[in-house]
Amino acid sequence: MNILFVADPLETFQTYKDTTFSMMRETQRRGHRIAACEPRHLSWRSGGRVQAHLREIALTGAPGEWFEVQREVMRPLMEFDAVLMRKDPPFDSEYFYATHLLEQAEREGARVFNKPGSLRDHPEKLAIMEFPQYASPTLVTRDAEDVKRFHAEHQEIILKPLDGMGGMGIFRVGADGLNLGSIIETLNHHGTTTIMVQRFVPEIAQGDKRVLVIGGKPVPFSLARIPQGSEIRGNLAAGGKGVAQALSARDFEIANALGPVLAARGLLLVGLDVIGDYLTEINVTSPTCFQEIHQQAGFDVPAMFVDALEAAMRA
Repeated sequence: MNILFVADPLETFQTYKDTTFSMMRETQRRGHRIAACEPRHLSWRSGGRVQAHLREIALTGAPGEWFEVQREVMRPLMEFDAVLMRKDPPFDSEYFYATHLLEQAEREGARVFNKPGSLRDHPEKLAIMEFPQYASPTLVTRDAEDVKRFHAEHQEIILKPLDGMGGMGIFRVGADGLNLGSIIETLNHHGTTTIMVQRFVPEIAQGDKRVLVIGGKPVPFSLARIPQGSEIRGNLAAGGKGVAQALSARDFEIANALGPVLAARGLLLVGLDVIGDYLTEINVTSPTCFQEIHQQAGFDVPAMFVDALEAAMRA
């Protein structure tokens, strides 16, 4: 197969932990050909096809110069067997526009994973609204008084922006309500921006579990991202420690319920965030943790992913 990865600049990859790199390595191991571009390299002109200025590459196996460019070329996306959208968040206007270009490429015959329309339809924090039976008590609002009433009911809460990533902008407020008004103003910009508020789940001390679902089926191990020191955030980007562990019965229950539903919508790879027994986010843009789970638990997540990709291409 010819596979195009739409991703961040290759030069920024930290290959010892990067999930997209692990996908590339497994696809090359199986004899597939690899090309890469960034969303900014996508373009469309009336009368033509969505195309990309891309680099056809081969992985070298070296730790430093890990890829070599075989040639640079402009090619229509429909010429590839699969296009993998692996651009990291934030889901900003440019990401949004890229999904529309990729959706046009689909209309022209390209196979894009995850499906561009489903990327738009499943904002990573708000997607849990469809599955409230698995989520902790949650409020989505821009109204400060709503937030204060939610705090009065639940005492300990977490507040976060809807467009945050890597744990940015997350606040915990205790029963005393210290600084609650100031935090609300910071996040909702005096009532102009919608935010999310959730009841604090103390099991965060045991980790914010990333449960991967591939082709509708759960990977049997999660990566628990455990807060360190005085932090409440387990995100690896915020200094959390990643520990691979077998899925709990509740993890399987959530993953088995959501997996087939999301896979049917063209979401080949999904990352569910679970704290204790509660679903907190549904990540669809570029879920990670392949290498950490593979290295610590011995389960070959990249192989499971490429198996699912090959099966999707045969379907």
